[in-house]
Amino acid sequence: MRTRTFVVIGAAGAVTALALAGCSTGKAAATGTGAAAPKSGEITIAYLQKQGDQQYFIDEANGAKAEAAKLGNVKIVTVNLGTDSNQAISAMSTEVGQQVDGIAIVVPDQKIGPEVIQGAGSIPLVASDDPITNGSGAAAPFVGFDSVQMGAKVGAEAGTLFKQYGWSAADTHILAVYSQGLSDCQQREQGEEQGFATAAGASPQIVKLGTDNSVVDAQNKTGAALTANPGVKHWVVWGCNDESETGAVTALQNSGVAPADIDGVGLGAYLTCKDWAAKKDSGNKAALFIDGHAVGATAVDVLVAKIRDGKALPAQSIAPTQMVDAANFVQAGVQCS
Repeated sequence: MRTRTFVVIGAAGAVTALALAGCSTGKAAATGTGAAAPKSGEITIAYLQKQGDQQYFIDEANGAKAEAAKLGNVKIVTVNLGTDSNQAISAMSTEVGQQVDGIAIVVPDQKIGPEVIQGAGSIPLVASDDPITNGSGAAAPFVGFDSVQMGAKVGAEAGTLFKQYGWSAADTHILAVYSQGLSDCQQREQGEEQGFATAAGASPQIVKLGTDNSVVDAQNKTGAALTANPGVKHWVVWGCNDESETGAVTALQNSGVAPADIDGVGLGAYLTCKDWAAKKDSGNKAALFIDGHAVGATAVDVLVAKIRDGKALPAQSIAPTQMVDAANFVQAGVQCS
């Protein structure tokens, strides 16, 4: 059975705890501070997710449901928002109208944060995976990962492999594939660049590809990047998620780039591991394992504690991560999709 450990950050000891977590807005939480009386009986929590058909978010929803069953008398309603912000606002309105007891939301666009938080009213709400703020800049309670630290681990692994392979910056390009309008992706990219530079001690040219974080878009954009960058011998590949990295690696290999000339490090591991499970020669060399089950379960934990016991929602609940490869992904508990 998979175990999970989170760093939970609340109001008490905020200075020390936030230092350990590695980030702080310096502002109070935007929601979850209401004085509603604890509730007995069945609790209904709505989990609204962008791109709910991606494996990570499927895992997250399943983790939430498993934790609800464990806690008892908790019902989870999941809604796939796709990438539609209007649908997110509509779904919020629907769930509030249904008088759910709590809401966890992965927004399609962080710009709708103020409207989402205002729409929740007195209903306890947590931002899952992507942070959001209200109109005054105060952050909603957050459950997820530290994006800069995640990116730094990915970049460091890519840089270590780059150095191990004996490649040079002169004949190597980096493909950085991510949704450029999403702050989490911006932070992961920032960390990836920093981690790579420290580990590799070199600065190959970086080709930044803006995508919608899907496999198909990553493949399409990579094809165009190859046309625009002829003659590159080696490619380092990273992205905002496994879809981004594996899509780019697949496009490189389909274009004739040998797996030995690709240094791909995923972020998620649920797609990168497919080649490892199949024993295929692959440009997917490693991945940072992030467990959606644990994030979904913790979102339910903190919401139920607020609704049932009156406990304040922690400002941040940060999940751990682990670097995996073909040799250890099974032992780490990665489930390939």
